[in-house]
Amino acid sequence: MTTILLAVLVGIAATTLANLCTTVYLHRGLSHRAIQFSRPAHAGFKTVLWLSTGIKVREWVAVHRKHHAFTDTPDDPHSPAVSGWLTVQVKNLSMYRAAAHDEENIRRYAKDLAPTRWDRWLFDRQWLGLALGFTLLLVVFGWQIALIAAFVHINYYLGGSAAVNAIGHHFGRRPYRNSATNLQWLAFLTAGEGFHNNHHAAPTSARFAHRRHQIDPGWFVIKPLTWLRLARLRFDDIVLAPGQLPEPVTANA
Repeated sequence: MTTILLAVLVGIAATTLANLCTTVYLHRGLSHRAIQFSRPAHAGFKTVLWLSTGIKVREWVAVHRKHHAFTDTPDDPHSPAVSGWLTVQVKNLSMYRAAAHDEENIRRYAKDLAPTRWDRWLFDRQWLGLALGFTLLLVVFGWQIALIAAFVHINYYLGGSAAVNAIGHHFGRRPYRNSATNLQWLAFLTAGEGFHNNHHAAPTSARFAHRRHQIDPGWFVIKPLTWLRLARLRFDDIVLAPGQLPEPVTANA
């Protein structure tokens, strides 16, 4: 029982780290340019993502930018308004892959992220990164904990990412005039991504929590990075996109 509990905790810790890198680096930083990072920070975030998710940075960015360009329309890579929230929750990975492997999407939405030498030699080798990450778990914790932790991590990370796209565009509060929603519990699970309505209202702002009672875990990583001069914010405060005026709070049940 102790072994299983430790393995679950290791899996949760691995996913939390991957979620923080995803929201801070891939999402707020690269996709929306809300944060600029130093070279050491770039290397650190990219390495952790490579070991924990195998994600190719330019593919993730291209898919997300297309999502913002065509939010909840037939051209959105993963819209619950088009496909239904349950379909997106279950098929989010396949939807992501379809858009990520579309070379035209990459050329159009990630032209500022051309592959580097390190990408060609290392970071584009997705399975190598995942294999090294699993090997690290094996060496540190042994095969039993490594297997269970990897199972927890895969399901938690993929399930959480799907929930942001599916549940985060269907259930929850809409204080701004867009189709995304806010859910504090989802924000806890995904390092702040649950404040999706806030993000769509102010996509170039690094902070997702817009009210005092809202807690954005990703922000607690961003601020220390700015103090250490490893990151610099595009805007010091929240800057709403045109037309994103606050509306009376609504919720879908």
